[in-house]
Amino acid sequence: MEKIKCTHCDTDNLVTAKYCSRCGYELPKVQSEITTNAIQQPTPKKKLSVKGIIGIAVGIGTMFAVQQFLFKTPSYDKVMMQIASELNKTCPIMVDAETRLDNAIALPPNVFQYNYTLVNMDKVSVDTNELKNNLEPIVINTVKTNPQMQFQRDHKTTMNYSYKDRSGQFLFMISVTPDKYE
Repeated sequence: MEKIKCTHCDTDNLVTAKYCSRCGYELPKVQSEITTNAIQQPTPKKKLSVKGIIGIAVGIGTMFAVQQFLFKTPSYDKVMMQIASELNKTCPIMVDAETRLDNAIALPPNVFQYNYTLVNMDKVSVDTNELKNNLEPIVINTVKTNPQMQFQRDHKTTMNYSYKDRSGQFLFMISVTPDKYE
């Protein structure tokens, strides 16, 4: 190993020492020799091995799969089913003195249905065509203007309003398609 002499007390010290081991005096700096051959040689570039390339591909594939399954926004059908489920938690509920909302369901393709009961009416004692003709403009106007239905309008959802009498017999259905509320 190379040694360096202290200029103060002539003690031999290791070349890596900054101060003299005997007197503590600062040692002179040693200049290292760099061969020009070493500077001129380029460092070899590492090539990716097949295992490295496969590892990168698997890593990218895993990141993509995690993004698709964990951070994917739910489909519109699932959102509609969730809306129906939340609404059904409060059902049955009286809408007015004559009408009870029994439940709501999301149906394929892109249909949301409200099921109502007219609690004071019997099928035999009511003119269903006249009742439907009176209710239809009110229902269409509600679909057009209700801010809570903006999400359904944006997704061009058909909204069905199914009515039955107090004994559960089907009376009529009002279907509000996108062309009626746009």
